Amino acid sequence: MAREPEIRRYEPPDFDAVNDLWRRSRLRAFPDLQARKGHTAEEDREYFRDVVLVRHDVWVVELDGRVAGFLAIAGDFIDQLYVDPDHQRKGLGRTLIAHARRLSPSGLRLFTFQINHAGRAFYEGQGFVAARLGVSPPPESEPDVEYRWHPGSSQVSS
Repeated sequence: MAREPEIRRYEPPDFDAVNDLWRRSRLRAFPDLQARKGHTAEEDREYFRDVVLVRHDVWVVELDGRVAGFLAIAGDFIDQLYVDPDHQRKGLGRTLIAHARRLSPSGLRLFTFQINHAGRAFYEGQGFVAARLGVSPPPESEPDVEYRWHPGSSQVSS
């Protein structure tokens, strides 16, 4: 029987598992963008090590003792939230959002690509509201959408 998901702080031994999950999730969510941008696995690893880990608090969600998703957050800003493609639609994203709300109870904001239709539907289902359409900074420079959540602003679907 599967145990309840557990959220804990990222630890250095999680590096390979989180990076593999992050890359596979992005490839699944927006394969055309990933193919056009052509980031290598090593570039992803460098970015995660030198930018994500330096600028954000990183949390992982474990399922049956294995990393199944992660959240990178700085203050009220969710920079990264990914769930392993093999574990999507099992409530792990909601678990990570609930954790982010505990960390920043006065509100949250995030950006996602406009082409990320599944992600956008997920965030909207969690009570986030599209605040602005724009273009992400380089190197992606892709159409994006800023989402915001404020407590009491809307209902959350289960």
